[in-house]
Order: sequence, then C-alpha cells, then structure tokens
Amino acid sequence: MGRIGRCWNPGLHDADLFYDADPEGFYGFFDGNELIAGGALVSYGSAFGFMGLFIVKPEYRGAGLGRDLWYLRRDTLLSRLNPYAPIGMDGVVAMQAFYSKGGFELAFKDERYELTGAILHKHPDVKPLQVSDLNHVLGMDLQCFGYDRSAFLYAWLEQPEAKVFQFGTGESFAGFIVMRKARSGWKIGPLFAATETAANALLEACMDTVPGDKLYLDTPGSNPAAKQLALKHGGQFIFECGRMYLGKAPALPMEMIYGITSFELG
Repeated sequence: MGRIGRCWNPGLHDADLFYDADPEGFYGFFDGNELIAGGALVSYGSAFGFMGLFIVKPEYRGAGLGRDLWYLRRDTLLSRLNPYAPIGMDGVVAMQAFYSKGGFELAFKDERYELTGAILHKHPDVKPLQVSDLNHVLGMDLQCFGYDRSAFLYAWLEQPEAKVFQFGTGESFAGFIVMRKARSGWKIGPLFAATETAANALLEACMDTVPGDKLYLDTPGSNPAAKQLALKHGGQFIFECGRMYLGKAPALPMEMIYGITSFELG
C-alpha cells in the first residue's frame, strides 16, 4: 500500500459514525450531480467545534472553490457555536499557512505511525471494556478531549468490527483504547492513559489481537512519550499534520493523550 493509501485510510464504519456525530455538518460543492469538493464541521454541544474531511477533486483545484468552501464551513460552524467557543482542526502541512490566514494557530504536531501486530503477553490488568466502568471511560474522555462528546463516544465504543480495551477497573481504572477495522489494517484512537505502563499495555493488547496486521496510531507531538511508545514497538513514521485552533486552545492533559481519536473529528 502506498503512502497516500496509508494517509487516507478510513475506518469501515466511519461514514455513519461521522454523520451521526453531526447530521447538519456536511457541506459540498457540486458540478451537476458530481461532488467535487467537500468537508465536515462538527459542533459538540455548541461549546466546541471541529473541522475535517476537507478535500477538492484535483481537476477542480486552483479556481478558488476550496477557499470558498473552507470559509463557508468555518463561518457556518462559528454561527452554530456559543460566542468565543474554539474550533479545532488537524491541518496537513501544505495547508497550514492557508489555515493560519483564516485565524487558526498551530498548537502541536501530530504524527502517524504504522505498527505491525505481534503475539505478545497481555498485561493482567488489561480487559475488554467493562460496562461497570463506562463512567470511568466517559470521565477520562471528557478530561482528555476537553468537552462532552458522550453521544459520539457511545457509538464509537459500540461500532462493529472494533475492539475496546481498558486498563484496570473501578478505582484502579487507568486508561482505554479503541481499535477499529479500516480499509487497510486497523486504526487506533483514542488511546488515553494515566500512566505510561497503562498506555504500553493497552497498545500491546491491540497488537496481540491482530498479529501480522498493520495498525495506525496518531500521536500528539506535545506528548513525547506517545512517539516513544510507537517507536518502541517498531512504528514507522507515515506523515504529519498539525492540531490548530481558532480561538483559545483547550487546556488538555497532553501527558495522558497517546493516540488521537481521529484527524476528522478531534
């Protein structure tokens, strides 16, 4: 699989999950019945927005369509949010200067790593998601994402062809990870953990589940331990983009964020 394929490699059920996150958040330009440019905007309870899935068909680039669509999406999302609510996005390097002109500031780099599953010994504290610990999962997600997205997370955790593991139970709960089947291999996200031990054990559980298959982990550059975790397990760098914000960036515990949920929805 080539470099482009490893970058554009959606989960098999992403379309429905993304749409359900905000059914009013998908916009496109058409040439007749043909979609030639598109993008998403998601409002999380009007307190936080996220922009993603922005693309223009190559043969229509250079005519200003992308610029018009991007500003349409930004301004529409601003109109749907509370005053001064921030907007996030993960921008590819080549477009970051354009996004900066639209008011976004770079907060940190994201790096995608490709790993290969292997037979490993699961840590005894790693278990499949326990219903009794769902409140711990929701609480850690709120802490690491910064805003309530429980409706989205419920669907994300229950999606078909996905595996969800947690580290510890009850008062000892220390993290969780989601891996979902993609067009090629498996995509990991989120990976949130209170300790490096928990993060390592959760990642190893995913690798052990699919020996020989490819897994993709998107690490935030502001948590060096996340990159080191990927490299420790033979991760190969694929590409980078940048988390950018319009407005005040949320104060997040970056030391707990080892894998971003998605570049499309935050």
